[in-house]
Amino acid sequence: MTTTEDVVTYEVVDGVAWVRLNRPEYRNAQNSAMTYALDAAFTRAVDDDEVKVIVLAGNGAHFSAGHDIGTPGRDVDVAYERKAVMWWTHVDKEGGDQRFARESEVYLGMCRRWREIPKPVVAAVHGACIAGGLMLAWSCDFIVASDDAFFSDPVVRMGIPGVEYFAHPWVMNPRAAKEFLYTGDRFSAARALELGMVNQVVPRADLENHVAALAQRIANMPRFGLALTKKAINQAEDLQGLRAGMDSVFGLHHFAHAHNAEVSSDSLGGLDAKSMAAQNKAAADGS
Repeated sequence: MTTTEDVVTYEVVDGVAWVRLNRPEYRNAQNSAMTYALDAAFTRAVDDDEVKVIVLAGNGAHFSAGHDIGTPGRDVDVAYERKAVMWWTHVDKEGGDQRFARESEVYLGMCRRWREIPKPVVAAVHGACIAGGLMLAWSCDFIVASDDAFFSDPVVRMGIPGVEYFAHPWVMNPRAAKEFLYTGDRFSAARALELGMVNQVVPRADLENHVAALAQRIANMPRFGLALTKKAINQAEDLQGLRAGMDSVFGLHHFAHAHNAEVSSDSLGGLDAKSMAAQNKAAADGS
């Protein structure tokens, strides 16, 4: 059972675990409380033999507006039980040590763990899927988007080459990835479908029922066969350079943070949540 105070909600319906991001008042911006709650929900679903398929969705008007860079619930300095264990804990560290440790665990490390979940995971995306929201959706096996969904990674505005889970050239194609990042533009659900970034686009009103039906079709397949198939495809993707590419870009990502800290007011290039949202809106409006 969950309450409205939970940052992630969890329910199982007909063998499908529905994991929902639940900070709708902040467009499901991801603080650490949400990230670790999400990890706990996925672990619960994996350990439950009654669960055949996992669906990741968002409560409220949007799937996720990305990392929390300015809500009252931002909790960058809070310690949690560490799961990915990519580096030592970030708490009480300073400078690059703090940021590299935190993002190795909470961002790149967690998303890699979730990509390897042995059960099929479907993302049901509606509304905004921005920056850190992309990481959540991209770690899933399928993405079904509503026709009002849009996708963007505007962090180049901060002088940073994309989010930490750098899957851009693999989930679309290199030229599209450059357009996506260089412009910071929003890609509509229809454009994302053309590029192969999402599997299907459906009307907003039909999204949940459509995903539920898809999940039931997948659930009828042998569990072990699905797990092996997922591993086979993930391994092929890694042989195409995904994992090594992410490692190399993660270093560039942190070099950009360090550069910002030297030449501007902070590691985000002086952009907080409000100013970032304003720039994104101006770009979407064409101004």
